[in-house]
Amino acid sequence: MTGAQLRDESDRHESRDERYDRNYDELLQELRVAQAGVQILFAFLLGIAFQQRFATISSVQRVVYVITLMLTAGATVLLIAPVAIHRLLFRRHRKAELVAVSNVLAISGLTTLMLAVVGGVWLILLEVTSPVVTAVLTGAVALLFVVTWILVPLWIRRRQAMRRSPTA
Repeated sequence: MTGAQLRDESDRHESRDERYDRNYDELLQELRVAQAGVQILFAFLLGIAFQQRFATISSVQRVVYVITLMLTAGATVLLIAPVAIHRLLFRRHRKAELVAVSNVLAISGLTTLMLAVVGGVWLILLEVTSPVVTAVLTGAVALLFVVTWILVPLWIRRRQAMRRSPTA
């Protein structure tokens, strides 16, 4: 992508309100994807507690389960909160605050979801593999999350900032 292809928001020729509306719409689309994942994980975690075999898990697995369940519940709250906030602020001309708060909630929710997925992987792997394999595979999943969800976007941001910098 060339510098000309990277358009600044000011190049869109939209009003401030139009930009807030677009930003909120884009955020909601992103949250729909994340919410589907968190709902599937939450349903799985809620269901396994009622399985007969659940009573035989180790104390370590039980701790991992509880932490993962709470992280998943937290991710659910954080990822759905922008919708609840929007409903309470509807027609109050607070879109700027809504977008800012929703952005923080979405990032927090995605971070919590990342931890919950890693916990879920750890929980399952503890049951089906050795502790060493569990540690290696869970670490690999965690690393994949960090690289794709954090490092790649930060790298793209840095490259874009360097292109815009007058000293670059």
